[in-house]
Amino acid sequence: MKKKFSVLINKKINKFNKTIAAPSDKSLSIRVLLFASQCIGVSNIKNLLESEDVLNCVKALRTLGVKIIKGNGLYKIYGNGFNSFKTKKKTNIFVGNSGTTARLLMGLLSTHPGKFYLYGDASVNKRDMSRIIEPLEKIGAYFYPKGKKTLPLTIEGTNFPLAQTHIEHLGSAQVKSCILLAAQNIAGISTIKEKKISRNHSEILLKNISADIKVKKLKNINLITLRGQKNLHAFDYTVSSDPSSAAFLIALTLLTPESKLVIHNVLCNSTRTGFIKVLKEKMNANIKIKNLKKISGENVGSIIVSGSKLKSINLSGNIGALIDELPILFIISALTKGISKFNSIEELKNKESNRILESKKILTQAGIKCKITKNSMKIYGNDKIKTQNKSIVVKTVSDHRICMSSAIFSLATGIKVKIDNFETVNTSFPKFISLIRLLGGKIEIKKS
Repeated sequence: MKKKFSVLINKKINKFNKTIAAPSDKSLSIRVLLFASQCIGVSNIKNLLESEDVLNCVKALRTLGVKIIKGNGLYKIYGNGFNSFKTKKKTNIFVGNSGTTARLLMGLLSTHPGKFYLYGDASVNKRDMSRIIEPLEKIGAYFYPKGKKTLPLTIEGTNFPLAQTHIEHLGSAQVKSCILLAAQNIAGISTIKEKKISRNHSEILLKNISADIKVKKLKNINLITLRGQKNLHAFDYTVSSDPSSAAFLIALTLLTPESKLVIHNVLCNSTRTGFIKVLKEKMNANIKIKNLKKISGENVGSIIVSGSKLKSINLSGNIGALIDELPILFIISALTKGISKFNSIEELKNKESNRILESKKILTQAGIKCKITKNSMKIYGNDKIKTQNKSIVVKTVSDHRICMSSAIFSLATGIKVKIDNFETVNTSFPKFISLIRLLGGKIEIKKS
């Protein structure tokens, strides 16, 4: 059981000028592990994120008989091809706090004969799994107890999976990747009609390892087709830095006058740079992407950001390209003069917590007016917020992004904050506190 701790922040950060490295990307780390487990041969993964979510994915694969060895800065994954998991009559698999591992792994298990019992921590056990149950049942998998939509669940893989056409209307990269992982072991052509565009890391990775996948961009959708049961061979991969983790450091720099930050080797996939695009094009942020290059099939570059006088924002439409960054964007908007509006954000209710509600709790404690509905938020920003005699207590359970957003809010304003359950940050950004201290921020740790 992970040790619980809280953090206290009592002081505004001073201006800084630093060059740092952000943590490796969690989405890529989990995906390369899962895909490598289905390849033939030894895949070498460099710069894998060693966060709790990713390490729980490693443990899950080892439970399924996949040999994984760490040494000399590499993770070696010994794959034996499709349907190569070694299983018992019923295999128990713990996924921790990772909805990504749970959903993507069920894609693999749906075409693997056997019964698999998946469970996670208290937070992930509340998250909706019906979004992947429905397409996997079409393929031929069974789920028990019947009608249950959350973990713990038992999935029974099918011996005779059938290729299907799936309509993906949620804008969920997890659903899409789950289907693609299943489709790899299905004879014939599986099709995904992607009506809301989401992260495309799985498609890029599959193309890089010579899977029979095609992506056509039509007028209103992406049409993705994959011909299954083509043997895939081991690959080498370098995981770049996570733009979603970098977002917190970018926000702190923007909100701290006369500060400058350079972050090298950041993943700059166009489905992951929505946060930077919004800041630069709509909020007047002094932020640039330079030195773009390809690493393991993905665009990677350096992000250069300086403290900026920002403008309020009116955001609506598909928010898939910045879904993970919305909590910290709420913080930025709260400290920017003017009224900022966010629409079509209902997907935030289905994350580790209801991030719409939890963000409001932070802002209202600081005296910032905030109105919410089930799918929108209106923030009355204040760039001259009074900090005297103000303090915030954050008790969100198991939501790393709410914890980090609260910390950035305090560091940018000087408002005192106590954040409980801060250990959950280790699921994605285990070096958050040390990096903040490197920038000059003061964070005190209190063990529970």
